Amino acid sequence: MDSTAISRPLHQSFLLSPSRNASSLLPLPSSSHLSLHFSPSPSSLSLKLQKENLSSNALQAVYTFRREATVSDTYGSATTELADIDWDNLGFAYVPTDYMYIMKCARGGSFSKGELQRFGNIELSPSAGVLNYGQGLFEGLKAYRKEDGNIILFRPEENALRMKIGAERMCMPSPTVEQFVDAVKATVLANKRWIPPPGKGSLYIRPLLMGSGAVLGLAPAPEYTFLTYVSPVGNYFKEGVAPIHLVVEHELHRASPGGTGGVKTIGNYAAVLKAQSAAKAKGYSDVLYLDCVHKKYLEEVSSCNIFVVKDNVISTPAIKGTILPGITRKSIIDVARSQGFQVEERLVAVDELLEADEVFCTGTAVVVSPVGSITYKGKRVSYAEGGGFGAVSQQLYTVLTRLQMGLTEDKMNWTVEL
Repeated sequence: MDSTAISRPLHQSFLLSPSRNASSLLPLPSSSHLSLHFSPSPSSLSLKLQKENLSSNALQAVYTFRREATVSDTYGSATTELADIDWDNLGFAYVPTDYMYIMKCARGGSFSKGELQRFGNIELSPSAGVLNYGQGLFEGLKAYRKEDGNIILFRPEENALRMKIGAERMCMPSPTVEQFVDAVKATVLANKRWIPPPGKGSLYIRPLLMGSGAVLGLAPAPEYTFLTYVSPVGNYFKEGVAPIHLVVEHELHRASPGGTGGVKTIGNYAAVLKAQSAAKAKGYSDVLYLDCVHKKYLEEVSSCNIFVVKDNVISTPAIKGTILPGITRKSIIDVARSQGFQVEERLVAVDELLEADEVFCTGTAVVVSPVGSITYKGKRVSYAEGGGFGAVSQQLYTVLTRLQMGLTEDKMNWTVEL
């Protein structure tokens, strides 16, 4: 966090018990606010209760928050108990948590100081720019719980920079890198009890940037909202880390040159639903898209990047405006080169799949996912004999995930420990 104290009022406030060492949080009526003041030292978080027209009777009208929410009032000695969910059967699905973080900005201005709010529905005008003209972006990153109980983030600054690039393309203001990272940290810490135990999954973090102001004619919205929420997740594909099965789509396309395929705008994902739904109905895991000009070069899967391995040379489609520059993709390239592999970013023809030794996907949600087979125009090519990772993808997966979870020394300076 930055060195300046910041106060973030909570829509649903808490009463801090008199005992600092066993501070239980009790929800207060909505007429009060709890401000979190972050001091220059992250180990000294102080909570200040600001009472606004709150009677002593109202203070007594509190009810006990669930036992799992018990927390300490310092980062360094946090004693958060985990939420009461089945961590062993955690899939990649939405699970409501405790808090979200919100900042607002007028068009042409800068984002104001944000605040933590109780997680819940938001109110938007029917004429909001995001609803009418799709003026919205999102990001995705994860927090992991280490064996020592500390929390670790993976390259949050990269997500912040990618949002800034996307916002420029979509004519939107964006939070600064510092504001973005602070929002992520605050949201993760406020929802700490939802971070899975080590090895059981991660806390998926979803920052959103949207045109929330009302606009009727086609134009940038007059107001913007940045919102960050989280959800505990397990594996993205139902197969887990088992090989997935892809079908090449050669009629429908995800993006076109000059479009928005290279930024993480919301419209990119609605565009893949038709082909993806049809593929899943036939038993495939997902769809692999080709370029829309030549219809012969690989682009990406619906929500992740693609890599092809041949004779220990790793190839992946070059980023040229139609492919999302994945942060996991970028990290895997760096990890592969550090492990001595030759990595090529270039045009990769679909025919190269027929002769590949391995194929794998990368993304925040999937991390690294081995491809078991790809079907192209009715012809199926299989990989990953024995039903698991190939040797190259296994090595890269192991190196990256151990780094993300804080199990190995971070010589790349990619992780941020809270």
